[in-house]
Amino acid sequence: MAEVVAFAVPTESDKTLLVWELSCGPTAEDLQRSLFAAFSRFGLLYSVRVFPNAAVAGPGFYAIIKFYSARDARRAQAACDRKLLFQETPVKVRLGTRHKAVQHQALALNGSRCQELANYYLGFNGWSKRIIKLQELSDLEERENEETERRLAKRSLKVFCALEVVLPSCECTSRGVGVAEEPLDTLEEEVHQELPE
Repeated sequence: MAEVVAFAVPTESDKTLLVWELSCGPTAEDLQRSLFAAFSRFGLLYSVRVFPNAAVAGPGFYAIIKFYSARDARRAQAACDRKLLFQETPVKVRLGTRHKAVQHQALALNGSRCQELANYYLGFNGWSKRIIKLQELSDLEERENEETERRLAKRSLKVFCALEVVLPSCECTSRGVGVAEEPLDTLEEEVHQELPE
């Protein structure tokens, strides 16, 4: 059976693993690297987060691992539960159990995550993108609404983009458009922070 993997932040419980009984010897960063190595064998990971146990649970850590694919998460859970992955004691691994009644708004992935996902499932040469049109809309709106702009203290940078994605192996082409807007004062602050004093 085929699975549709969305270009969205995975929030579903069937894509989330809870891993506990992690040793207290290594640091959280070392555990994160070990967990990433152990679980990425089953599929592309969105995130691996390690947390210290609550005081009542005793020393040690637990982790939350998110996959893009529910099928990969199930395979990882079945293969890793009660196994000695990278420590001397077995870990426990369970699928998330969030109630189905809880609905989450799908958040789009950023550009680099989209490329990572496309490269993983389609191969590095399995797809291409082409920007059809990229246009700054700030100037157009400013000319049309000069009086409104004068009244507003905050200005923003607004950009329109039309993009085409091609999947040659599937003989599929898809086009999409989007508009992004960012306040100029925020952009100026970021530039000043990056510039050396």
